[in-house]
Amino acid sequence: MLLPAKAEVARHLQRYRAWERAMLASPADSSVRATFEDTGYTLCVLMGKRCAREAADAAERYLRSDATGSLWQGSPRRRAKNVARRSGSRSTRRFPAEH
Repeated sequence: MLLPAKAEVARHLQRYRAWERAMLASPADSSVRATFEDTGYTLCVLMGKRCAREAADAAERYLRSDATGSLWQGSPRRRAKNVARRSGSRSTRRFPAEH
């Protein structure tokens, strides 16, 4: 899965929180509400979530996490095996032109 850049996530999360505060300060203002909903939608798309609150929570977790830890799935033993297999297969590859 491709992960968005942390700087981009931080920027959109900051924008979402700012418009959330503005919307709570003036809930009757339709333009503020529309912009808040637009920023929530953008955050949903960026984080792959259906709800803006879930997307904001996911963005906060992502910004707190180590990016490489979320890239790898599975057990540490499986990860080591996959890395060894990948690196070994590239270094031992022989092509007909090398003979």
